[in-house]
Amino acid sequence: METAETLSVQVERFIQDEALIEPGDGVVVAVSGGPDSVGLLHLLFALSGRYRLRLTVAHVNHGFRGAEADREAEMVRSLAERWDLPVETTFIDMPRIIEETGRNSQAAARDKRYEFLFDVARRTGSRRIALAHHADDQAETVLMRLLRGTGPSGLSGIPVRRLAENGLELIRPLLRIYKADIIRYCEAEGLPYCTDSSNLERKYVRNQVRMDVLPFLSRYNEQLPAALNRLAETMAGEDDFMDREVRRICEQHVTRKDACYSFSAKWFTGVHVALQRRLIKLILNYLASDPDSMDFLKVEQFRTAVLRERPSNFRLEIGQNIALSREYDRIAVHTMVLRPLPYAYMLREGQTELAIPETGVRLTLRSLDSEEEHPECTDAWTACFDAEELAMPLTVRSRLPGDRMKPLGLNGTKKVKDMFIDAKVPPTLRETIPILADAGGSVLWVPGVRRSSAAAITGRTKRMLHIQVDIHGKDFY
Repeated sequence: METAETLSVQVERFIQDEALIEPGDGVVVAVSGGPDSVGLLHLLFALSGRYRLRLTVAHVNHGFRGAEADREAEMVRSLAERWDLPVETTFIDMPRIIEETGRNSQAAARDKRYEFLFDVARRTGSRRIALAHHADDQAETVLMRLLRGTGPSGLSGIPVRRLAENGLELIRPLLRIYKADIIRYCEAEGLPYCTDSSNLERKYVRNQVRMDVLPFLSRYNEQLPAALNRLAETMAGEDDFMDREVRRICEQHVTRKDACYSFSAKWFTGVHVALQRRLIKLILNYLASDPDSMDFLKVEQFRTAVLRERPSNFRLEIGQNIALSREYDRIAVHTMVLRPLPYAYMLREGQTELAIPETGVRLTLRSLDSEEEHPECTDAWTACFDAEELAMPLTVRSRLPGDRMKPLGLNGTKKVKDMFIDAKVPPTLRETIPILADAGGSVLWVPGVRRSSAAAITGRTKRMLHIQVDIHGKDFY
């Protein structure tokens, strides 16, 4: 049994060990009116003098329980006034919101509650929000996740601290304290608290776990809540290590460009299976609007697709507008985009630049006399033509079915599609590469692949047309 004095020492030591609060901090304390949050408020109030804490009490009436909820709100205001603490309260008509949105009542209430707490923290200049989750909550959470199916991250349970996207930190100073000890603390200190009648309703899964499942399983292990807490603490440490490791390899081996993450399939096969799954989950979390829907089955579908050696090119839709593409050794995970609309642009005499809005490709053109020093055509993304041998005007267009070209140095013609395959051009890049054709429709050049034998530079060339193509993704093959 914990005395009031030993519990306060235990909580203070936990706060210090976990660095949950720093001297001078502004802390919003979420107080529902139950023994857990009332005990938390009193413990932090007792520390506020020595740590120079600026406490703000925050309370939400969700509109679920009528007069009972009104009494809780009034009691919280009275406590704050007794200790001369600023208090922020709000009423949210959750029954109406749930009816309009069809959302789960507990999830919707939690989201609205956090929204209010974040707003109070911003308005009061507070860095941290203290929540009253305790060790019994932790045991229930871990057991619920085990029943539903989970992995190491889920077994970590409720985190001691969590940095929200808005830079505010959620802290849980009571996470190692059991509810029975908190109630004894409240009674020893003469603290009033309310009992939430909804906590006794078996329509909620958490209540069923607390009232039925845990007591039943405790027949086989009287220390089950403590065992579940130890499991959560152990898994939290290991999960943190694995998370750091997967972020390290992601930074080293994964390339990010806009909403596309790419890496080598050969490299991925040499990564430990645990890190393979974590890397996939990390990338999907970056791209998905609902990361929780990216479950084990989707991760395994992704992983096994990458590990297959055949086919060497494929596309797999994962869900939530996310696709996995394999293009030879390159694996790309990206949001799905539509193929560019067909286009055709005629090049005017003397034109020096062309931007293709459908694909983001840019062409630079230079007309040079033979006496001038002209640039080298050193790679497949630049081409030089005898300007006087070209059938003008030239057209830059999207690829068409059946396109053929007579490549320089080869006899006969060849399908552009086959040229792409031979050059191992990624399928996604094929839709972006423009085709250069002459006035008669003959293909002169497929940038990044080959040029035709037409209008080749010779010793008799007097005027030359130099064209360079700038295209995103050209370094991937």
